[in-house]
Amino acid sequence: MNILESPDFALIDDMEDVRVLRGAEVTVIQVNRPERLNAFTSDTVDHLNTAVTTARSDRATGAVVLTGAGDRAFCAGGDQKVRAREGDYGSGASGALATEELYRNIRACPKPVIAAVNGYAFGGGHVMHLVCDLTVAGSTAVFAQPGPQVGSFDAGYGSAFLARVVGEKRARQMMLLAERVDAPTALAWGLVNAVVEPDAVVATAIEWAQKCCTLSPTALGVLKHSLNADIEHIAGLGRACFDTLSLFGHTPEAQEGYTAFTEKRLPDFSRFRTGVSVDDRD
Repeated sequence: MNILESPDFALIDDMEDVRVLRGAEVTVIQVNRPERLNAFTSDTVDHLNTAVTTARSDRATGAVVLTGAGDRAFCAGGDQKVRAREGDYGSGASGALATEELYRNIRACPKPVIAAVNGYAFGGGHVMHLVCDLTVAGSTAVFAQPGPQVGSFDAGYGSAFLARVVGEKRARQMMLLAERVDAPTALAWGLVNAVVEPDAVVATAIEWAQKCCTLSPTALGVLKHSLNADIEHIAGLGRACFDTLSLFGHTPEAQEGYTAFTEKRLPDFSRFRTGVSVDDRD
């Protein structure tokens, strides 16, 4: 039996794109768009932000597990079909895609947040697991930052913090080649904390969360904030970069990326190359 279907966990909130289940001390937040590989729209991100905020303020919750529905994906990032159809990911409650707010919300939560990754963790989905405190990956998990393939980028946590976690050269390999990383490689690089069989991912994450719940909540909260402090400048960088991304997303270059994705062809970015490098300019 799936542990989330056991009597130990009750469904406490069923938003359109996100389900929230709670056990005695552990809250599980599940992206629930398996037909779209749990890719997010603006509404999905709003629902995730609501769920994280609620778990932060819930005194009965000692730790949080973040996962995706089904066995194919944790989260495949932004829904490119919606982006191609609407020009963005939908307006959402804030009028924008609030992923940067979500990442900061996860990091600011004083309770441990553990990602249970099975299948694809791409783009914004990859950043979402990256900013969690711990990551349990299934042996079939795949990690990638394919933004440049679809006319997008994450120049905040998805690049700067990624470099802190796996090292500069490996981060550049993932970002500049849009290269996929399998679960054993992710473990060797320190991108995840453990690799287990796919059907044990959520159960292992919950087991870790339950262990966190036996420890001093004040100590855990202070330690988490202390661990975060060294790289808080990345939040400001991320905000500036997301403002730039919102403008870039409406350019012909970005449109070529997501249009090619929906048409299942390779994008042609050649016409957008500049002939003069920054160093060569007067």
